[in-house]
Amino acid sequence: MIFSELLADSYTRRALIEAVLVGALCGVIGVHVVLRRLSFFTMAMTHATFPGVVLAAIAGVNLYLGSALFGVLVVLAVAVLSTRADNVSATGVVLSGGFALGVLLLSAQAGFTRDLTAYLVGSILTVQPDALVTTAVTAAVVVVVLALLGKEIVFGAFDRDAMVAVGYPAGRLDLVFLLLIEMTIVTSVPAVGTILSVALIVAPAATARLWCGGVGAMTAVAIAIGVASGVIGLAVSQQWSVAAGGAIVLTAAGIFVLSVLVAPGAGLLARLRWPGATTH
Repeated sequence: MIFSELLADSYTRRALIEAVLVGALCGVIGVHVVLRRLSFFTMAMTHATFPGVVLAAIAGVNLYLGSALFGVLVVLAVAVLSTRADNVSATGVVLSGGFALGVLLLSAQAGFTRDLTAYLVGSILTVQPDALVTTAVTAAVVVVVLALLGKEIVFGAFDRDAMVAVGYPAGRLDLVFLLLIEMTIVTSVPAVGTILSVALIVAPAATARLWCGGVGAMTAVAIAIGVASGVIGLAVSQQWSVAAGGAIVLTAAGIFVLSVLVAPGAGLLARLRWPGATTH
């Protein structure tokens, strides 16, 4: 009965489609984010694109376009800084500097009152058909690129030095992958906003890693969890009139917490029962 309400009108049907597409997209890219230990970088990206939002709002252009263009600059900045400092330091500088720039720009606009809440936490029930097309195209691009370069990206996740030693262009592969992360973040904005998108990217993949050993199986499970989180969260939002973005992310987080407890071998209960158990 609850899920039938999601098909009641065009708004909820579009929201349901967006939830499925975004859940699958975040699941796919999230696997590689987790394997490459880029969760902190992904969080930094969600914050560092904030100046792009403010600039777009001030200029009266599309907020998502502004964040996407500024996000590309952020990716390039991290890539350049990482050649002169360690990745964590470069990411931390970009995170704090980018967000501070957004706050500075916002404070400099006297009387600026435009509401950016929908951008920060999402507004999936108001997505338009063009947003669905954008999400579908982005998902297709991400899947195709990962299909073409997935072996190299996974290789670099486990042994970057060896990848460099055999002649792979590690720097260019890193840049391509960072751009895929940025594309996913911007595309996830209508559903969960910039602040919450990192959780939808990381949580399904982190959960899948508790249950699976291989990358292929981990990807399939992460996609399933991402889609389920989107659909269940949207249904919860409709049933109890709460924010859809928050409900979607909390669903993903809840599945992760439950898996931490009960996953065979990797779960806390299994490790308490069999002290010798190890994670994947």
